[in-house]
Amino acid sequence: MNPPLLQLRGLNCGYHAHKVVQDLDLHLNAGDIGCLLGPSGCGKTTTLRAIAGFEPVLDGEIELDGEVISRAGFTLAPEKRQIGMVFQDYALFPHLSVAENVAFGIRKHANAERVTQELLELVKLAHLAKRYPHELSGGQQQRVALARALAPEPKLLLLDEPFSNLDGELRRRLSHEVREILKARGTSAILVTHDQEEAFAVSDHVGVFKDGRLEQWDTPFNLYHEPLTPFVASFIGQGYFIRGQLLSPETVQTELGVIRGNRAYTWAQGSAVDVLLRPDDIVPDESSALKARIAGKTFLGAATLYRLQLPTGSQLESIFPSHADHQPGDEVGIRIAADHLVAFPALGSVAAQLQLSESSGVRRVSSN
Repeated sequence: MNPPLLQLRGLNCGYHAHKVVQDLDLHLNAGDIGCLLGPSGCGKTTTLRAIAGFEPVLDGEIELDGEVISRAGFTLAPEKRQIGMVFQDYALFPHLSVAENVAFGIRKHANAERVTQELLELVKLAHLAKRYPHELSGGQQQRVALARALAPEPKLLLLDEPFSNLDGELRRRLSHEVREILKARGTSAILVTHDQEEAFAVSDHVGVFKDGRLEQWDTPFNLYHEPLTPFVASFIGQGYFIRGQLLSPETVQTELGVIRGNRAYTWAQGSAVDVLLRPDDIVPDESSALKARIAGKTFLGAATLYRLQLPTGSQLESIFPSHADHQPGDEVGIRIAADHLVAFPALGSVAAQLQLSESSGVRRVSSN
């Protein structure tokens, strides 16, 4: 098995006594695209800047392709790291044409013209080679910036909120295009974003940050279906927690009935737990004895997202087929259709105290 291309071990970054990033461990394999995801101020941009060489490291180390490029007291200069960067504002040279921008970092190479032409064709801008940045749309400027960063063939490409200046539909389209371009080149990359849809569209692995700590580093599928912490469970996708009581390692009694899943928990029988339910876990069933009242609705086209209120006052969300047109105040039958069970010890419970004492503070899954 080949070692990871990028490894962050015990990384701490910040300013003097204030640590913005704490005890961070993650790795990225060659050819993979990773994403640092989280709310503003969580440490994801600081981590990206540390990888680029723009931020010093207080503790731990950063290793790229077997070489330590940052550790406490040592920071290899950014220009010596063989790392490319695509900035949020693209940072194109306004006085240079599209082709000249792309070729800027390789203009002394013998094959600069050929590489530039290949990259312009890859990003579908060969017909605009002689245009200038101000003559391009935002999406076209973004692709020029990407081609320019790829030209020197970096070992790793970093993208800092690359789609934040674009509107929603263009963001969605370009996020898929960027993934295709990076995969076509076999380029390893790390993206920073606060947008989950963007992260899932581009990335092979996503790291969810909270308050400077990495909560989980995993595939998009596992983050959604197998969250390791309540924060990841609530931050990724739409979901609600309902209180329950553990009947056995695989079953929980809730106000919606007994929920049985394919995961086993080791907490004591009778433990109070919070069970995660997502909109696709709750389906309409008019024959069901379990009823809920429509509190609100959002039409999504092929489906409708209903906000439901249970008799106890608890609120959930459910996806119904779009032809089922219920109104706020209507009572509908529902049932649980979850083949998984995602539960966490209820705050203040004995199980929660045991889990806290066993936890190292950073939870993650390392996938090869």
